[in-house]
Amino acid sequence: MKEKKPTPLSGRVWFSAVFFGLIGQIAWIVENMYFATFAQDIFANSGRADMSYGVTTLMVILSAITATVTTIFAGGLIDRTGKRKPFIAFGYILWGFTIMLFALLPMRAEASGVMLVAVLLVLFDCLMTVAGSTSNDAAFNAWVADVTDKTNRGKLNSILAILPVIAVVIVFVGLGSLYNSASSSNALFFIILGIIPIVAGVLALFVLQDAPGIQKAKETDYLQETFYGFRREVFVQHKMIYVCLSAACIIGIAQQTFFSYLINFLTVTLGLGDSFVIPMAVIIVGAAVFTAVMGILFDKKGRKDFYYPLLAVMILGILSFWALQFLNGTLKTVVLYLGGVLMMGGILSLTGAFTSSFQDHLPEGTEGRFQGVRMCFTVLIPMIVGPIISLLIGLDAMGMNGENFVPPYTLFLAAAIVALLAVIPIRYVRKDNE
Repeated sequence: MKEKKPTPLSGRVWFSAVFFGLIGQIAWIVENMYFATFAQDIFANSGRADMSYGVTTLMVILSAITATVTTIFAGGLIDRTGKRKPFIAFGYILWGFTIMLFALLPMRAEASGVMLVAVLLVLFDCLMTVAGSTSNDAAFNAWVADVTDKTNRGKLNSILAILPVIAVVIVFVGLGSLYNSASSSNALFFIILGIIPIVAGVLALFVLQDAPGIQKAKETDYLQETFYGFRREVFVQHKMIYVCLSAACIIGIAQQTFFSYLINFLTVTLGLGDSFVIPMAVIIVGAAVFTAVMGILFDKKGRKDFYYPLLAVMILGILSFWALQFLNGTLKTVVLYLGGVLMMGGILSLTGAFTSSFQDHLPEGTEGRFQGVRMCFTVLIPMIVGPIISLLIGLDAMGMNGENFVPPYTLFLAAAIVALLAVIPIRYVRKDNE
């Protein structure tokens, strides 16, 4: 592998990327994991555990649709204005207020009000997603593409890929004690989490800088600009963009097959209870170190020869969680920790690599408009297909009796099978890098 010298990034760029990226991921972690857990706890406390899978799946799917549609239109507007900063700053502020809406919901609903709570859960989730997708999915990701190039975005995107798991540590370790599934209300938890992006948005007004020389969209028709990445002629001309995103899509489907149920898998299925925080923290730190090292190697040696090994590592890690049902004692603990690091490290490293490859092929001046295309592949499809797979598996495992909510081990077997399909697009991504 031929070594390359990366273009250095300024300290201000690094701070902005890591800080605002982390704040965005803290908000998304709340949406991706705590909102699902929150919903599942509400229905369990209300004697309607049978609604957990259905409402969780509906929240994930409608949120994914909302995120994609929002990013498509916001991306067109961002390219039209040639600015990212105001969308990030004011979007984060609005994002915080929408998180606070969940403080209005009780942890236990009366029989006559359980459906209303289900509707509000989905509605609030979608409102939060509009703010988050405008500021983070569209504007922030376009900004990252603006300030990096082929020689340095591997490391930066790998660091950004780590941020979701760091956000998990911050939320669970730093704020997790504020959340109690048996409490009558968790308002303080959501209020504090809402304040975080609000403060970050205010700070962005003074700290964040747009990259110099951003090209505005040349077309005068807003709708044509907005749906630029969905045109047939654009697809034909820039096929590798869609190949890279297809690979990321498959990894995303595999992750979404189990991700919304991961907390309850650790606490209930494995019986760890509140002590799940310890293995979660170890796995997160291990996966973060793994991904950071891979990011450095991506920029130094290129990404081509890492795709297949990382996919193998990821699949092995996922299968290890399925195999936990057959293990006991020390061996089970070792496999949980090591397998978790391999699973999350592989997912995060591949996510960073495919994101970098996607950005490599973006035509100049289209960074915002292609974020909607990216969302279709990395959010919409994975967050529809993955939860449907887990829904079918989960309902069968639960027997639809509504009495218990125990995520099954087979979620991980299904995820591993899905991940294996990534060998197809990876072949073309590697060939393009020759």
